[in-house]
Amino acid sequence: MKKCGLNILLLFLIFNTSYGQSPMSYSINQKIQIPGEGGWDYLTIDEGTDRLFVSHKTVVQVVDVKTGKIIATIADLNGVHGIALALPFKKGFISSGKDSSVVVFDLNTYEVISRLKVTGANPDAILYDNFSKKVFVFNAKSSNATVIDATTNQIVGTISLTGAPEFAVTNEKGTIYVNIEDKNEIDVINSSTLEVEHHWPIPPSEEPSGLAIDNVTHRLFSVCDKKMVIVDALNGSVIASLPIGERVDGVAFDPELKRAYSSNGDGTVTVVQEINENSFKVLENIKTQLGARTITVNKLTHHLYLPTAEFGETPEKTEENPHPRPKLIPGSFVVLDIGYNSK
Repeated sequence: MKKCGLNILLLFLIFNTSYGQSPMSYSINQKIQIPGEGGWDYLTIDEGTDRLFVSHKTVVQVVDVKTGKIIATIADLNGVHGIALALPFKKGFISSGKDSSVVVFDLNTYEVISRLKVTGANPDAILYDNFSKKVFVFNAKSSNATVIDATTNQIVGTISLTGAPEFAVTNEKGTIYVNIEDKNEIDVINSSTLEVEHHWPIPPSEEPSGLAIDNVTHRLFSVCDKKMVIVDALNGSVIASLPIGERVDGVAFDPELKRAYSSNGDGTVTVVQEINENSFKVLENIKTQLGARTITVNKLTHHLYLPTAEFGETPEKTEENPHPRPKLIPGSFVVLDIGYNSK
């Protein structure tokens, strides 16, 4: 019994030494007030400048996270979904779903450079791949992806997908992975040939949305309602499935801390620790705010950022609107800035 107890104590000490000396406690550091009305989707951060790019219906608002102040607004957009940053070219690319376009802007001046009509319908997730120097725009209603040369801002191809694409990630070595929401699978794209090389079923995933990657252990983190499914990025095998919150839409991975964070619309973030390439555990569920369903992480400061707002009553169902959403309370849009402290 004493020997067993000693072994347990040693394992406890090893685990805590390996992951930051002591357990972490997360909390909301600040709520950054964002003016304007309407919905939102993805957000992304330029870690080198601490600039946060927030989608907000018809604009992208650029926030200095150190001061919480808006330093620029990119306007005249139509149903913003995502923002991809091509840092080597000092450009950003915004997907606008309602007019099926991509807006290219200058990262120094925030001025619009070009507006491109995509080769599909309702562009949603958008990704810059530094390996190929291309931007991949995933068109939710046409089951394809438009490919843009980040150097010239010209469309260079269209990729047919197996179904409706959601979020995508790159392994930074020539492979793009994208969740296929209506088929419960991942499509694997060669970023040089623009061909889909594999279609991987990912049971027990149902309608996967957010996707993140650990490019050291080659693990994909795909999220759907109440589940995070961890997939081998080399062969598509499912490694594990862990419980998370409800109404998830996003997931982010911190490579230094080896943690995946699912942003759950039920008002929580589920923190999953990667112990090793085949072992994972839920560390905690951070209380956030109802509706905070998308997320980005600053990999340098380890802060998490999630947009949300306050909600009023939900309208009655109608034939024209069978799935009504609750009304947003004017002036309540915020970005939650979440950090952690050692206990």
